[in-house]
Amino acid sequence: MKRYLPLPMLLVALALAGCATPEARLRTGLNNAGLSKAMSACMAERMVDRLSLLQLRRLSALGSLKDKHVTDLTLDQFFRKVRALKDPEILTVSTSSAALCALR
Repeated sequence: MKRYLPLPMLLVALALAGCATPEARLRTGLNNAGLSKAMSACMAERMVDRLSLLQLRRLSALGSLKDKHVTDLTLDQFFRKVRALKDPEILTVSTSSAALCALR
């Protein structure tokens, strides 16, 4: 006989997974774009509260643009990609997050 999680436990698990998804996706997208794991984690933590879900998705998609020959993207190269999104708010939040995270 199969056992299933009670519905309330399943809903709590799904809700908790849904809460972490935007930050985790952004962190992974930034890392896949070539930023270091530490910089990606720091920036994602700051940016997730300051940008809309659509903006976060657009940033997360930068990982698909990664040059496979480069292991770590410079911030200048990253900002070139961000500017190409043509969203001033994304650029402002990315710049301030990168600056603060670089000082940590």
